[in-house]
Amino acid sequence: MLNYIAKRLLWMIPVVFGVICIVFILSAITPGDPVDAIVGFDAPPEVKEAMREQMGFNDPIYVQFFNYFKGIVTEGDLGTSYVSGEPVVKELMRRFPTTLTLTIASVLVAIIVAIPLGLISAVKRYSWIDNASMAVALFGVSVPQFWFGLMSLLIFSVKLGWLPASGTSNFGGWVLPVAMIGIGNAGNFARITRSSMLEVIRQDYVRTARSKGQKEIVITLKHCLRNALIPIVANIGNMIGISMGGAVVAESVFSVPGVGRFMLDAINQRDWPAVQGGIVLLALSFSVIMLVMDLLYTAIDPRLKAEFKSKLKINARKRKVQEA
Repeated sequence: MLNYIAKRLLWMIPVVFGVICIVFILSAITPGDPVDAIVGFDAPPEVKEAMREQMGFNDPIYVQFFNYFKGIVTEGDLGTSYVSGEPVVKELMRRFPTTLTLTIASVLVAIIVAIPLGLISAVKRYSWIDNASMAVALFGVSVPQFWFGLMSLLIFSVKLGWLPASGTSNFGGWVLPVAMIGIGNAGNFARITRSSMLEVIRQDYVRTARSKGQKEIVITLKHCLRNALIPIVANIGNMIGISMGGAVVAESVFSVPGVGRFMLDAINQRDWPAVQGGIVLLALSFSVIMLVMDLLYTAIDPRLKAEFKSKLKINARKRKVQEA
């Protein structure tokens, strides 16, 4: 298990490095002068030229990238925001808990809605319940998240006044952005749950349990759902990544002070260190989440457990032979 974790951690290095390269290159070739965001558009040319020299913008692109990457590796420095003048790491850490809370809450909502929906749809397949459940799931998959968010804002905040239109200062402020991300994910997740359950229901051990006279609820929960969770858990990691991407839209629609809103504001202000730092943070977070989900998947799947145990036994035997 430790070897597996070490390999996955090593694989994270080229992934994060690739993200840093792509983001830096895209920032470099994007039209516009970042000096204008620092000293203003009306600054004298000599002031702008002095700022370019001070910030290293006159250096070759590979020198700029080397200095940027060196700062990340040696000091964990993601640069300084052109707008606020504060370190980007400090700005991101102030907002990341909000984005993480929004992501986790939306994933929990999707799981709570999708698993019962997919379970009931699979057990009552080809019935009106199945058709209704899949219609709801299809609605969640098909409707664009930003449109659903705007309609929710119009109905529940503007027309009815039940929920606040922006901010997360109280519980009500979380409802609409969490629902916006969670409902969309729930539709796709419900279809995955239904498909996984239908595969398990057809297995021989389910028919054997039913022939022994076990109650249907026991068969569904103990035998079917437990084994159907293996591919379901494998998709939770992807859903977390999608939810992080959806958080960027939700934070913009509902004025949530998270990393996504911070990055969108930075793009409008051409604050490239803030944009680069936000993308690197999200990429690193997603890599860590996928590692955790892989470990959880390994713990749930008995086949992978047996594979790891057999490898440990083989390695132990090799060590004994070498010591002898």
